[in-house]
Amino acid sequence: MAKGAKKKQKPEDPRKIVANNKKARHDYVIEDVFEAGLVLWGTEVKALRMGRASLVDGYVHVDRGEAWLEGVHIPEYFQGTWNNHSPRRKRKLLLHKDEILRLQAKAHEKGHTVVPLSLYFLDGRAKVEIALARGKKEYDKRQALREKQDNREALRAMRHREKLS
Repeated sequence: MAKGAKKKQKPEDPRKIVANNKKARHDYVIEDVFEAGLVLWGTEVKALRMGRASLVDGYVHVDRGEAWLEGVHIPEYFQGTWNNHSPRRKRKLLLHKDEILRLQAKAHEKGHTVVPLSLYFLDGRAKVEIALARGKKEYDKRQALREKQDNREALRAMRHREKLS
């Protein structure tokens, strides 16, 4: 490298991920993804900064033109006082009106739902990645697992072959 030249670095993901919902990617076919802000109380933010949350039972519903995140578990902040939050309360999502209307229209179609995929901090603000999803049938889940296992075995065989050469 020439003197004074800087080495190129990969752009790092600025998101600090708190929780992922792996079950959602297994149980649903993801059709569209949105990023939404969250309205949180102070102790909820502190609990999230400690990396404590669960999205497994979470879902989104629209009520009177507002999107709400329900079923997400953010445990109580252990250093909180009497004004600590309840772990499974409804949390308002911050989305544009056209996004809310699109989510509401698609979610009313048969077999569609809106689920949270991940919860993270972006530039100091809590965000949730939500997805418009369609439920998988049992045989689709089995087929996806079989494909994943076949790919893993193929990679393992290629690695083994490279070691032999």
